Amino acid sequence: MRGRPSHKGIRHLALHVQSLAEMKHFYTEVLGFVVEWEPDSDNIYLTSGTDNLALHRSTSVTTKELSSSTTLDHFGLLVSSPASVDAWAKYLHGQNVSLNKAPRTHRDGARSCYFSDPDGNQIQIIYHPPISERP
Repeated sequence: MRGRPSHKGIRHLALHVQSLAEMKHFYTEVLGFVVEWEPDSDNIYLTSGTDNLALHRSTSVTTKELSSSTTLDHFGLLVSSPASVDAWAKYLHGQNVSLNKAPRTHRDGARSCYFSDPDGNQIQIIYHPPISERP
């Protein structure tokens, strides 16, 4: 489409969560995100340095109800090499995080594994050649 504005891809994700403290611990201590901003006791904004993950306390419905009413299947954390996927799988095992799907190489050359956060959101660690090797 001619005249379309450009964008920099998906760099922000917001999740409704049941246990804000548990999710904060998981994303900071297990996955390495840092707290960017905690404006109040119901919201935490995290970053890996190139993105923004918002955690919003859910008070009106359960996470299971939210999960069944959304089209989110999973979200991915990009890594720079196929070996990094395997290193993450080993690390997660050491953190007592069960993998939903073990590391495997896909037909397009991507490599990934899947696991879930404490609220059940599925996360993919992915090496995707067209974008993983960019600086």
